[in-house]
Amino acid sequence: MKRGFYNILKANFLISEDAVKNWRFIVFCTILAIVMIASSHNAEKKVHQIAKLNKEVLELRSEFLERRSKLMRVKMESTITEKMVEKGIGPSETPPNKIRVIIKD
Repeated sequence: MKRGFYNILKANFLISEDAVKNWRFIVFCTILAIVMIASSHNAEKKVHQIAKLNKEVLELRSEFLERRSKLMRVKMESTITEKMVEKGIGPSETPPNKIRVIIKD
């Protein structure tokens, strides 16, 4: 057992006759580790991008709600009446009349 441990420490498995098999396995494990690390980084980058986009969506939604409420206030009859009074135009004192057109053949 001592000899096996020393052989591992001296890396005899890398220089022996059947070292080609060992090197292939080591290269395969290294490539696999590189692919795993790259995949992990890519997934982490996407998570950060999703978080950034969610934050942007929330900001745009709040801006939309704010502008929609401003539009509702501007469209109110009282607001329009106030703006028109400033320009010298007021609401009519007499109600509008309906005009009926009757066509007889």
